[in-house]
Amino acid sequence: MRVSRMWQLLIPLALVAAACGGDDDGGEVSDTVADTTIADATDDTAGEDTGDAGDEPADDGDAGDDGDAAPDDFQIGMILVGPENDTGWSQAHFEAGEYVMEQLGLPAENLIVLDKVNTADRPETTVESVVADMIDQGADLVFATSDDMKDGIELGAANHPDVPMIWSSGDSAWVDGKGYRDDLTNLGNVMGKMEYGKMIAGCAAALTTETGRISYLGPLINDETRRLVNSAFLGARHCWTDVLGNDAADLGFEVKWIGFWFNIPGFTLDPTQVTNEFLAAGSDVIISGIDTTEALVRAGQASDAGEAVFAVPYDFESACDEAPSVCLGVPYFNWGPSYLEIAQSVIDGTYEAEWQWLGPDWADINNRDTSAIGWLSGDGLAADDATELDAFIAGLASGETDLWSGPLNYQDGSVFVADGETATDFQIWYTEQLLEGIEGASAPE
Repeated sequence: MRVSRMWQLLIPLALVAAACGGDDDGGEVSDTVADTTIADATDDTAGEDTGDAGDEPADDGDAGDDGDAAPDDFQIGMILVGPENDTGWSQAHFEAGEYVMEQLGLPAENLIVLDKVNTADRPETTVESVVADMIDQGADLVFATSDDMKDGIELGAANHPDVPMIWSSGDSAWVDGKGYRDDLTNLGNVMGKMEYGKMIAGCAAALTTETGRISYLGPLINDETRRLVNSAFLGARHCWTDVLGNDAADLGFEVKWIGFWFNIPGFTLDPTQVTNEFLAAGSDVIISGIDTTEALVRAGQASDAGEAVFAVPYDFESACDEAPSVCLGVPYFNWGPSYLEIAQSVIDGTYEAEWQWLGPDWADINNRDTSAIGWLSGDGLAADDATELDAFIAGLASGETDLWSGPLNYQDGSVFVADGETATDFQIWYTEQLLEGIEGASAPE
């Protein structure tokens, strides 16, 4: 893998590290596209102009050919919260940046990258300072790829109003969102509808478990992470009851939160230790919601010792490679098509700050040129279960399986979605609690 040009950015930064916040719970937020419902997955076809940006994939992966040619000096800055080779969230963004360079016919050196931009790894580095430095180096477009960068990228956008920027999980450009900033006309948002991927993960877990106990390794607690846990639970409950014919009361679904997107010794809980606790309590399938692969690796070790356990990693399409025999599959982000479309709009002079919540290309959810999220089944998924899972995915694609339909209650018994109704984007995006039936905290203690 190409080494990122971190040395170019390691200029002494005099600013004190700013605390990077997210939503009201202090964590990472995600992005949504206006006027679309997550459950409304029908009629998504690659390149079709339906007028519904929420579920429509990027055009065809050839934006670099369809628009103006990229100038030789066109550069993109990319700020990563974790290591660029984390086999997770940050690597997915990094490789999307490489994809954009390839599609535009530009050298890899035109991608300016700084990874591990968080207050633990780089306590004296602020996002707004990195933005300024990248622009000084010639960046024509800057991506900030974590909601923990909220404060910094909003300040960077305000300081450089003529430079297009993307906050790759956030709601600053959502007109109806809680965090809308009408003054930041250069700052857009993009996010994949990973809710679908987590539903698929939950279904795979339910089809596989022999103990009836599924555990979810969570990062920090906020709207995004709650809705993803809820999605996994809904997928698990559906396949446990509707596919296997089991009683919902016999399904155990637990979440524990480590405190950040990946392990920071002394700051977070150790994800390997949390996974050990899951296994000791009888869980035989672990779904990971963190950026790195500790749950999968630990499951592989337990399997080697004779335990029948499995795991579902997250974020990155090659994550199963860490322990393929116990991997049921991976829901992953494919940022390349949307990033390419954004870069091309900057080149063409048509860029507008939009809020995009992009669904899978249901014609082929693993098409790297069209689908914002994907699912790759792993070696650990039994053949019969893989067949059932494919049918579940087809139900999501057609809209026949709508897991956001009521009645759905929160943990405290209050109504999330009433009987006969379907959750709106706003309800799903700003999820206030975990759902009834999930064990674990809905808010930081």
